[in-house]
Amino acid sequence: MKTSPLLRIGYAALATISGLVLLFGYRTSHVVTSPAQALPASSSSSSSSSSSSVPSDTSTTASDGTGSSSEAGASSSSALQDGTYTGDAASTRYGPVQVQISVTGGSIASVDVIDYPDSNHRDQQINSRAIPLLVSETTASQSSSIDLVSGATYTSRGYVQSLQSAIDQARA
Repeated sequence: MKTSPLLRIGYAALATISGLVLLFGYRTSHVVTSPAQALPASSSSSSSSSSSSVPSDTSTTASDGTGSSSEAGASSSSALQDGTYTGDAASTRYGPVQVQISVTGGSIASVDVIDYPDSNHRDQQINSRAIPLLVSETTASQSSSIDLVSGATYTSRGYVQSLQSAIDQARA
């Protein structure tokens, strides 16, 4: 059965238009922002028991789906020496994550995330939600045994790795 050439032209035009709509409607996460729009890399705590380098959010955390809620080797903060300790920078797929903890009275008083992926809008969006949750979990649990944040798995794992490094230094 032959189709009319006019009908085939109509289908071709419709397919082309559909393809263009899909192409131009696709959003990538590689949006470059100006430094004025970038989130600050660190902040200092004044009177709160914890601080973070990004605005807080009221989202909830979720485990990584493996049945465990943190990285292996995570341990509590018992017998920590007072002071400020900077963990090793943990390399992640999207950039380094580095944590600094302040220990007062043998417990973690505050956590600052001094380095985290923020090179594009998507990183900033994810980390503006994830980092305050991770900081809150840390100060509540007083250890690196914390839940990973759903949607920010790489940042969460890097955070836990750097946090454990800082806790290890506080024990030494």
